[in-house]
Amino acid sequence: MITVVSAPTNLGLRPPERGSVPGTSKAPEALREAGLFDRLTAAGARDGGVVVPGRYVDDDSTRARGHVRNEAQLVDHARRLADRIERVWRSGRAPLVIGGDCSILVGAGIASARRGRSGLVHMDGHTDFRHPGNSDDCASVAGEDLAAAVGLHGPAIADVDGLSPYFAASAVAHLGHRADDEHADEARGVLGCVLSAADLLSRGVESVAAEIGRTAGTGYWLQVDVDVLDPAVMPAVDSPDPGGIDATQLTQLLATLAPFAAGASLTVFDPDLDPDGSCARLLTDVIHEGLSTLGTAVEL
Repeated sequence: MITVVSAPTNLGLRPPERGSVPGTSKAPEALREAGLFDRLTAAGARDGGVVVPGRYVDDDSTRARGHVRNEAQLVDHARRLADRIERVWRSGRAPLVIGGDCSILVGAGIASARRGRSGLVHMDGHTDFRHPGNSDDCASVAGEDLAAAVGLHGPAIADVDGLSPYFAASAVAHLGHRADDEHADEARGVLGCVLSAADLLSRGVESVAAEIGRTAGTGYWLQVDVDVLDPAVMPAVDSPDPGGIDATQLTQLLATLAPFAAGASLTVFDPDLDPDGSCARLLTDVIHEGLSTLGTAVEL
């Protein structure tokens, strides 16, 4: 059964404008208001509480070179999120972490590495493979989380407590980037499986799932950034890019992958960009229908 953990962090994102704060920290409560928690608990899920992040600071003018935005707060949150995920596992349940931005993959990675490491399925409209070796603009971990997860970022992010890499690159499957992603070729040379959004659109769910299984095995962590969806159906994200999959395709893929995952996280929904709540209601349907069987086919 599932335990739902709220991780309302925005620490890994750049500010929407100078001096402002990203809205992803509101996502867990917006989804609660849309009925997600009620629907999951009615099916047997437990509410695992909140892992509260530190204060978001627009520190571009004061941050030392070589450090990422909100670095100390982000690492502290990642450690505490890892502790909470481990607590859920010890209870024999599957953690479903509702973010927040996708820097929460660092916390999930720490927990997975402490447990003995597993595969990773990373669904995202971007490869999130920016790192100091390919960019001089590293600052926002939400665009660098996959690189950090396989040990390619700076040690403050990628080697917390000496646990790098949190996931072996050969056991990582990334899905969903767009054709113009600048780091896709590098990711293909490093990761076990890389499939673009176009690949997902042209291949059947069973074919994709089989390739993921060959790469990540079972008991993997499932990270879902909602910008894998096309902005025609999910505009409430910080970096919407055309060419994504639709909600039905995402739901079907999640429903196929979820039973074999030991835990999952959902990230980067921004309620500030969803004034009428329609995106929250859509995501509630996707999560409920796609992730309700999380962990049911693996030993937790």
